[in-house]
Amino acid sequence: MEKTEVILIGRTKYSETTLIVSWCSAQMGLFQTIAKGALRPKSPLTGLLDLFVSAEIRFTKARTGDLHILTEARWTNPRLGLRQSYARVLAATYLVKLVQLIAEPHAPLPEVHSLLTKALDHLEQHEPSPALIERFEFRLAQDLGLMGEDIGSPGMAARAIQENFHRRLPEQRQQLLDWMANPSRVI
Repeated sequence: MEKTEVILIGRTKYSETTLIVSWCSAQMGLFQTIAKGALRPKSPLTGLLDLFVSAEIRFTKARTGDLHILTEARWTNPRLGLRQSYARVLAATYLVKLVQLIAEPHAPLPEVHSLLTKALDHLEQHEPSPALIERFEFRLAQDLGLMGEDIGSPGMAARAIQENFHRRLPEQRQQLLDWMANPSRVI
């Protein structure tokens, strides 16, 4: 049985009662577990598998493949404040998708996990700002060796990530920038 501190970064329904849950861990990087029976009303996992929460989990490593079996979860930080606004959820979604864009599964990510934790903790208490997004992108690019000490012009770090990974940035980035430019609009 393995135990680790994680951030829940994604959930997919596998069957009527089972979820596949995606995690970000400092030691294990990005990985997935299957949460058998998690959607049953009396499951010990009911209500614990929510996006962006930090938790301590226990799981059994898969003998073959990359889908481990989740056996236990306990919140360490539920980040309930994220749910107070659409902009906070959108920002958290963008940050997680950006991490997923740059990370290899099962590769340790101590700096990236720490950066994501700090950003999500900030978003729990504050609305997103262009400065937060720029700083996250810059620190991520810096951790990847794509940037030096100078933050450069706005969007420079995001462009460096996109060019070096040959993938488009998550669409939530533009949605978030549009939202921050006009927060009074209705979705």
